[in-house]
Amino acid sequence: MSPHLLLSQMNLTSLSFPCKTLKNLSFISTSNHSLPSPSLHFNSNLLLQSPGHKFKLTQKPKILPFTTKSSAQVDDISGVVKEKSVSVILLAGGQGKRMGANMPKQYLPLLGQPIALYSLYTFSEMDEVKEIIVVCDPSYKDIFEDSQEQINVDLKFALPGKERQDSVYSGLQEVDLNSELVCIHDSARPLVLSEDVEKVLKDGWINGAAVLGVPVKATIKEADGESFVVRTLDRKTLWEMQTPQVMKPELLKKGFELVNRGRNHLKKTNCGFPLPQSCFLHKAY
Repeated sequence: MSPHLLLSQMNLTSLSFPCKTLKNLSFISTSNHSLPSPSLHFNSNLLLQSPGHKFKLTQKPKILPFTTKSSAQVDDISGVVKEKSVSVILLAGGQGKRMGANMPKQYLPLLGQPIALYSLYTFSEMDEVKEIIVVCDPSYKDIFEDSQEQINVDLKFALPGKERQDSVYSGLQEVDLNSELVCIHDSARPLVLSEDVEKVLKDGWINGAAVLGVPVKATIKEADGESFVVRTLDRKTLWEMQTPQVMKPELLKKGFELVNRGRNHLKKTNCGFPLPQSCFLHKAY
């Protein structure tokens, strides 16, 4: 069984990247989806504008003098993310070579329907979502078109790129200009829950950007070039990134513009966000 099929059993957490001021870390320990999720925040403007700058996150967030905003800490949170204000970019163009199947894993049948349709239906039933842009090879387009009568949001298509971030960029070109948030999700992750998506949407709206993550449980070793163990990494500082990843469209567009101008200190990451790679260490608590 692939790791993402176990997501519903894990404590998923929203990691947020605010646009305006550098925030420190504040964690709320919880193992219940109904309780507030902790958030991890970065300053997106600094990340986009500081060449070569390294960001170090403390291993003891409780001693920091500042706290961050999360969806659970905002009054009247139900009114934060408007109805029909979110564009979802559903990435379904991967080839799934590591899976070793005769087709990309997102199109393999799971309980009678392609894996990619599960998250499509989840997003289509959310009041906040206005459209879903499916990034896929044209040969698989009919899978989504056949489901169009069962969803009540606009369905668009975009061509996949060479790499994941190129597919994100392709989908971004189809986003409605009036959308207030862009939500990027891997279609090969079928078990994402709408309540977790709502947490990330709200944190993304409050802070500028947010991503769903889960604390690392395995023991992680750092090795040198000759495969000798250098040290054991502290699990408390490691997060495993999941999706969806949410960002305000103007911030995401600005990041891609800087990358496309050849700013060497910026690098498009596997997470689909064009931020300095030094800030994308996976954090855990």
